[in-house]
Amino acid sequence: MTYLFNQPSAFASELIEGFVAANADKVRQVPGGVVRSTRSQPGSVAVIVGGGSGHYPAFAGLVGQGLAHGAAMGNLFASPSAQQIYNVARAADNGGGVLLTFGNYAGDVLHFGQACERLRSEGIPCELLAVTDDISSASVDEREKRRGVAGDLTVFKVASAAAEAGYDLARVLQVAQRANARTRSFGVAFSGCTLPGASHPLFEVASGRMALGLGIHGEPGIKETDVPTADELAEIFVERLLGELPPGVASVAGQRVAPILNGLGSVKYEELFVVYRRVAQLLAAAELQVVEPDVGEFVTSFNMAGASLTLMWLDDELETFWCAPANAPAYRKGSAIVAEPLSATECEVQAEEALPAASAESQQSAQRVLGLLEAVATLLQENAEKLGDIDAVAGDGDHGIGMERGVLGAVEKAREVAAKGAGAGTLLCRAADAWADKAGGTSGALWGVALTALGTAIGDRQAPSAERVASGVRAAQQGIQHFGKARVGDKTMVDVLVPFSDTLNQRVEAGDSLTDAWLQAAQVAEQAAQATAQLLPKMGRARPLAERSLGTPDAGAVSLAMIVNTVGRLLLAQATTTHGV
Repeated sequence: MTYLFNQPSAFASELIEGFVAANADKVRQVPGGVVRSTRSQPGSVAVIVGGGSGHYPAFAGLVGQGLAHGAAMGNLFASPSAQQIYNVARAADNGGGVLLTFGNYAGDVLHFGQACERLRSEGIPCELLAVTDDISSASVDEREKRRGVAGDLTVFKVASAAAEAGYDLARVLQVAQRANARTRSFGVAFSGCTLPGASHPLFEVASGRMALGLGIHGEPGIKETDVPTADELAEIFVERLLGELPPGVASVAGQRVAPILNGLGSVKYEELFVVYRRVAQLLAAAELQVVEPDVGEFVTSFNMAGASLTLMWLDDELETFWCAPANAPAYRKGSAIVAEPLSATECEVQAEEALPAASAESQQSAQRVLGLLEAVATLLQENAEKLGDIDAVAGDGDHGIGMERGVLGAVEKAREVAAKGAGAGTLLCRAADAWADKAGGTSGALWGVALTALGTAIGDRQAPSAERVASGVRAAQQGIQHFGKARVGDKTMVDVLVPFSDTLNQRVEAGDSLTDAWLQAAQVAEQAAQATAQLLPKMGRARPLAERSLGTPDAGAVSLAMIVNTVGRLLLAQATTTHGV
């Protein structure tokens, strides 16, 4: 269990505050995470890492000279929002472009992808790399679907050292991709972690049993077995990893490897050293040359009991960068790096940009949009538990609470900008950023995309017309499918969004009013949501437990149908007193 905390909801923000206070010589806090508090080489590439909190030393502990330039930090086990990632990247940018690198989880892929597009749109060169080292999470033929676990460290370290050596963005990306391609990890767990305020673990493993291949958020493993001895565990680790050689490695004997024996939170250093004793023996017996091994905690899962072994298969360039000096709060290597601290002026955080000018008509519409958001917030608060129960059938059960966090954040931001005279479009765009920021995870990212698309289509000059709203919904559909990669039939919110968007646009083109078109589309959405009960999930955390979800609708599809039907009823009520939204 977790013993020391104040308010569970404040845990992530308070841990960042304390971390920065303890490491102010190396890092400083910015909105969304931390960046170096020391001067980086002007014109160099900035390497930005990140993911959910709860994995320390990943990700903030790996920021410092010779390692990452910044870390975007989401809530516990929730990806940081695109806004957080963007803020961290802008604060860390040295003028040489940005590499965003992270574990290969759906929410992270979405949020980092959105941040990358925004940076590029502002003229900042940016590249993405998702780490895919966990061999238990997908077959060798689907390596691109694998999770990122402790192999994050090898990729972050190599990429950062390449940036420190003066490589340009293309070369930093190339060497980081090679580090990822040549890194393999395999992990086990003995028990789950208990987050602050929770009464039971996030997941459980039967007493005396060990889960092989379990993910760091409790994603399903490949099987369970009795808890082995330390030597037996070492043999499992080495056998699994030597059983899959990366491309370009023809044989084991004579190769150089960088091993990482990683504790996931509750398995302590003494135990890890006992295991590594046997790992070292087995690697030597295989005629492998070990280069600067690491034993300790590097990518944890809060207080989860478990461990993993990582091997990066080295070449000359990778070995140079793996062995290069680094000086971060949780990772130090080589000779000391003396870095000049930034001045107080350079550490100042820029104030939020001014709101775009809006017409009086659009400002009035913004107040009505705010009313719609407030109604949606009430709806989601009342149904959070129901949505969580639906999601728990084959997922992690957090959809309801995530939607609630997101909409409450959106309403808070919408009220703030409405009071300052924002137009309807700007209000929706700012609410979108807040929704994605507060909700985290995949649904937070997708709702951020949806509201941004709708807000952009509506604009700040006129009252929203039926045509612009329908166009915005179409853009939201296209954006969600672009970033989320889901198609109709995958058992996601897309199964509702596509028929809703199609019907809305068809009815508007036929001459229906926005209210009439929306109400007809909402009926189609409700039917589509219920129909997802007969589908098997093909994406996300529910995919490995697909059969379990048969007969239960998708939580994201249900919540979307609830929202559009609530908005439809309010539009009908407003239609008697006003035009537009």
